[in-house]
Amino acid sequence: MNLFSLNGSGQNHDRSFDRCLKCTACSSQCPVSLVRPDYPGPKQCGPDGERLRLKSPEFMDDALKYCTGCKRCEVACPSNVRIADIIATAKQKYGDNSFKLREFLLSHTDLMGGLTRGSAPIVNKITSLKPTKILMDRGLGIDQRRSFPAYATKSFRSTFKSVASRQEQHARKVSYFHGCFVNFNDPQLGMDLVTVLNAMNIGVRLLQKEKCCGVPLVANGFHDKARANAEFNTSFCEQALESGSERIVSSSSSCSLMLREDYPDMLGVKNEKVQSRISFITRFLAGEFEAGNKPEMKPVNLKVAYHSPCHLIKAGGVLHTLKLLWDIPGLELQQLDSNCCGIAGTYGFKKENYETAQGIGEPLFQQIEESGCDFVVTDCETCKMQVEMSTSKKVLHPVNLLARSLMEE
Repeated sequence: MNLFSLNGSGQNHDRSFDRCLKCTACSSQCPVSLVRPDYPGPKQCGPDGERLRLKSPEFMDDALKYCTGCKRCEVACPSNVRIADIIATAKQKYGDNSFKLREFLLSHTDLMGGLTRGSAPIVNKITSLKPTKILMDRGLGIDQRRSFPAYATKSFRSTFKSVASRQEQHARKVSYFHGCFVNFNDPQLGMDLVTVLNAMNIGVRLLQKEKCCGVPLVANGFHDKARANAEFNTSFCEQALESGSERIVSSSSSCSLMLREDYPDMLGVKNEKVQSRISFITRFLAGEFEAGNKPEMKPVNLKVAYHSPCHLIKAGGVLHTLKLLWDIPGLELQQLDSNCCGIAGTYGFKKENYETAQGIGEPLFQQIEESGCDFVVTDCETCKMQVEMSTSKKVLHPVNLLARSLMEE
């Protein structure tokens, strides 16, 4: 059965709601429903609501705005209904599409990151000041209790130039979709990825150009911009593969899911030439380790608690991360309960969602504090923001730990 049809604008219209069994498995796994009794739940907002909205737009329910897009409903669904995607598309198609400055600022992450070039310390200082937070709270609706991630003084793409030439010395090469967070906030993660792959005799290239994957754009109603970015990124992914890279790898669980699955299914952008060759980094590394390409690692004597991000759960990638962590000598690993952290990208920055986001994450925060761990490990940059703001623990990416195991004495 073809679950997608084209609407008048040439976009995919998701017909997977026809397969909904009304079993409510999705609602039982919805983190928002657990803390917001006024939220109807994914079944009502997704497949049930879509049947009504197709009859008349007046059936659009404003409660759709409380959906975080975590996709846990899709993981739970026995009929493979793309519930979260249906809700996201409905918010854009039937909701208020007037320009909103807050949504623009939160979603255009590559633009905002680029504007900090040369002024990151000043921007970081200003955004951490209480008067600035109050002003953003009252003027924009960005909750003053939310902490912003610090911008790096030098972008990853600039930092990478120091190692770019020697990447071509490796017989095998992959291209790295680094994403906005690595480029502007966490260049060290990108450099650690280079360290790990080089230790496995794999060179790293960057796409000639890349734009934001589109996750925050979709979440904030900029679907046309997200679609344009998807076409742009897909084109440069094709170019990279044609130029000799084996695969496209990403260190962001949300970026990789967007590049592989959401471009065709939500945005209607064909990516069949590259889809099967886009991998989240831990899936790629786990495959290499299993094939015998495992670097020599030294003991890392740390206790870590692993938090599985929602989008990585949706992609079926958690086991690959765990396999890598189990392979690191000396690492004591605790797998935390599978609870959403609540931030859901830009969702938890919005004043009307802050209490919901923190309520969703509270069981996770409590378990982390009780774990006695040295670090929390997770594959998602916004989970990192949320955990570091809401607990006393610092957060590492699995790749950070692998790189540390190559350098520990």
